[in-house]
Amino acid sequence: MIADEQNKTHQHTDSEKQSKWPLILTGIIIGGLILSYFIFPGFKQFMQEGWDVLLSGDKDRISEWVNQFGFWGPFFIILAMVAQMFLLVINVVLLMLVAILAYGPVWGSVIAVVAVLVASTVGYMIGKSVGEAGVSKLIGNKTQRKVTDFMDRYGLWAIIIARISPFLSNDAVSFVAGFATMRYWPFIFATFAGIAPLTVLLAWLGENNDRLKSGLIWVSVVSLALFIGYVVYDKYVRKKR
Repeated sequence: MIADEQNKTHQHTDSEKQSKWPLILTGIIIGGLILSYFIFPGFKQFMQEGWDVLLSGDKDRISEWVNQFGFWGPFFIILAMVAQMFLLVINVVLLMLVAILAYGPVWGSVIAVVAVLVASTVGYMIGKSVGEAGVSKLIGNKTQRKVTDFMDRYGLWAIIIARISPFLSNDAVSFVAGFATMRYWPFIFATFAGIAPLTVLLAWLGENNDRLKSGLIWVSVVSLALFIGYVVYDKYVRKKR
């Protein structure tokens, strides 16, 4: 019996060690990018130029900059969408807009949706691999607890709300869903259900620069109001029924 307990302890320790590898790999990638920025002038110039172009809101500049990658342009956007999960300075909506402005409302929207689905899948798999403790290290214990409580309360609706609301943390939802009891296919379908209407709206806003700037503000305000309204309804109205 003691031998069985020792074997279980040994297996549990091996599992813990194995589960840390995605976290270690993530740290290596982020550390490599940071070091490259300070060590290699060419990489630093590339990042600064890209950041300046992406924040310009100029459709022609963004399209020209992304098109320099040629065939690899869409893959670059997908890779950037995955990388932004660990880089707080880049927003999901910004990268979606880059895809739409560079490739047009139709193909740009397709690329944006695919990029979000790929990034969400990567986040889900990381959460599944590293477990609750690993996710807490990635996004912080406080954030992890809040997102976990939010998902426990609202289930798939938590995924849809997080995707459709630019002000909420998309990536935290993916990480937490990975170690939670939520299965992959319901998670990814909920992700699509939330991101699709936001993509359509961004495609419409992206046709006009002035409309885009004011529209993003209204999207954030309206989505925040809807989110607060839903929480109030669930907490005070539905409970009384």
